[in-house]
Amino acid sequence: MNILVLGSGGREHAIAWALAKSPRCSELFVAPGNGGTSSFATNVSGVNAESGEEVLAFAQDHKVELVVIGPEAPLVAGVADVLRKAGIAVFGPSAEGAQLEGSKDFSKRFMARNNIPTAAYATFDDANAACAYVEEQGAPIVVKADGLAAGKGVVVAETVGEALAAVRNCFDGGFGAAGARVVIEECMQGPECSMLSFVSNGVSHPMAPAQDHKRAYDGDLGPNTGGMGVYSPVPIAIAEELESMQAIMQRAAEATKAEFELDYRGCLYGGFMLTAQGPKIVEFNARFGDPETQVVLPRLESDLVEVMLAVAEGRPEDIKLAWSDKWAVSVVLASAGYPGSYEKGKLITGIDAAEALDGVKVFHAGTKLNEAGELVTSGGRVLNVVALADTFEEARNQAYAAVDLIDFEGKQYRRDIAAKALRGRSAWA
Repeated sequence: MNILVLGSGGREHAIAWALAKSPRCSELFVAPGNGGTSSFATNVSGVNAESGEEVLAFAQDHKVELVVIGPEAPLVAGVADVLRKAGIAVFGPSAEGAQLEGSKDFSKRFMARNNIPTAAYATFDDANAACAYVEEQGAPIVVKADGLAAGKGVVVAETVGEALAAVRNCFDGGFGAAGARVVIEECMQGPECSMLSFVSNGVSHPMAPAQDHKRAYDGDLGPNTGGMGVYSPVPIAIAEELESMQAIMQRAAEATKAEFELDYRGCLYGGFMLTAQGPKIVEFNARFGDPETQVVLPRLESDLVEVMLAVAEGRPEDIKLAWSDKWAVSVVLASAGYPGSYEKGKLITGIDAAEALDGVKVFHAGTKLNEAGELVTSGGRVLNVVALADTFEEARNQAYAAVDLIDFEGKQYRRDIAAKALRGRSAWA
C-alpha cells in the first residue's frame, strides 16, 4: 500500500524507516521529510501538513491508503478528522483527542476525572491571580503555557522570582496565544520515564519504556531542549512501577473511548515521574515522542505497517507487539547555540562511516540536501545517533564511537547520555 508520513524530524525519519521495512509498504511519501528520508522515500514539498484539505488532496491523487501524522500541530488542527471523514485510514487521534497535548488544562481535567495520578495544579487566565498563587505556594514550582509552545512553554522554577518571571512571560505574549492561559503545578520529585502506547478503541498496547535527557548540557544543566539523548529500556524502573505505568495508560485509553466523540486512534505518550508515591503523569502527548521514537522503534520486531493499520482501523485485538532484548542508546547532535539561535547550512560528513559500525543507525532531525546535493544542517537538533547492542554499556560506547565519526561545524552534544542510569536510582537522590 502507499503510505504518507507527515513531518520532517528525527521522529518522522524513524517512523518512515520502520514502515519502509514492511513488505506491505509499496510507495512511501514523507511531507516534507528531510535529508535522511530522501534516501529511501519520496520527500513531498508544497503540502501544508496542517491543512486537512491539502493533505487529503495529495493522498487522493497518489492513492495513499494510510496516513501517519508525526507532529502535534496537524493533529490539533484536525487533519486526522478530515482524512477519516474521506475514508482514509489515519494513525493519529482526532482534534478532540489531540487536546490531551494541545491544552494542558484540558489534559489535567481529563486526569482528574479519571483518577490518573498527576501533580496538583491550578489554572489561571489572569496574571495577577497566577502570581498570587505562586507566592502562596512557594518554590520549586512548575509554570506551563497552556497551549502548544514547541516544547518551550514549561519552566521548572527553583525560586519564586523565577516562577513569577515565567508567569509574566506567558501573559506578556512570550509564547503567543499558547500562553494566554497558564497552568501552575507542584514540582514532583524523581526520575522521569516515558511510556508510549498504541491506543485504539479504548485499548492500550504499551511500547518499551524510554528515558529522555532534556537539558542542553552535561550534568543536566542549561536550558530545556526538545531532547539531547535517550535510551531504552530503563533499568531504574522496577517491575512494579512498569506495571503501574501500564495500568495508568490503559485507564487513559478507556477514558478516551468513554469521553471522546471519536475513539482515540494513534500513539498516546505518557511522560511519567517515578515519585516516592508511585508513577505519576507529568504530561500526555498525542503522538510519538521525539527523541524516544528513535530508540523505541529500532527495538520493535513487529511489522509497523500492520500495527498502525490495526490502530487506524480500530482493531486493537489484531495488534501483536514483539520487542528485541537489545539495549538502544541515542545521542543527539545539535547545532551550536541550540536551543537558542543557531546557523544553518553547515556541511555534514561521516554518516556513512558511523553507520558502518555494528548496530548503528543515524536518524536525521534537521538536515536537507543543498543545491549541490550535499547534506547540510537545517535545524537545531541535527542528527540522532542510535546504537543497539546486547548490553547497556556496549550500546552507549558504540553510540559515542559513531558520534566521533560525524562532523559538522559547531557540532554540540552531551557526553553523559545514560550515565546516570549506569549508576542506578541513587543518581537521582
